[in-house]
Amino acid sequence: MTVAPKEKPPSVEEVLAAKSDGVLEMIAAQCRVPLARVFDELPEGAAKRVPGSRFEELWQDLTQWGDVLFIVHTRDIVLECKGPLPPGASAQGYFNIHGDSPIGGHIKADRCAAIYFIDRLFHGRRSCSLQFINGEGEAMFKVFVPRDDKRELIAGQLGKFEELRAKMVG
Repeated sequence: MTVAPKEKPPSVEEVLAAKSDGVLEMIAAQCRVPLARVFDELPEGAAKRVPGSRFEELWQDLTQWGDVLFIVHTRDIVLECKGPLPPGASAQGYFNIHGDSPIGGHIKADRCAAIYFIDRLFHGRRSCSLQFINGEGEAMFKVFVPRDDKRELIAGQLGKFEELRAKMVG
């Protein structure tokens, strides 16, 4: 459902009530709100927020998870890369990640305003991710618990997600 520019967009609550397991970025676009606003409207317990100031602490834990699904989702591309998150260090205004992984680069970690632990149904299946959000409320990138060949969440990774969420959120 697209909304004509002059029409009032539907509320996040209305869209989630109609299809709660849809693509969150599409819901944000449809409602003309930042992605973080959609997270804040998810059912109780589906989105747990920690401050972006915990970026490096959280990243360090993620380097111990093994292969993850790293996603950058913009209006123009959904880029997916599977591999381990390498360690990183802050220098020259970036959090620099390098290592033996297809995932590498330079992140403006100081722009990370919040990190959400998302645990919800996505097209009828449980989906768990960490979503790194900038000051505008938009996604910088996401780290998902990957699935096995039967499309089930990998149990060991799911346990690490749940442990980290409990540690970070309480």
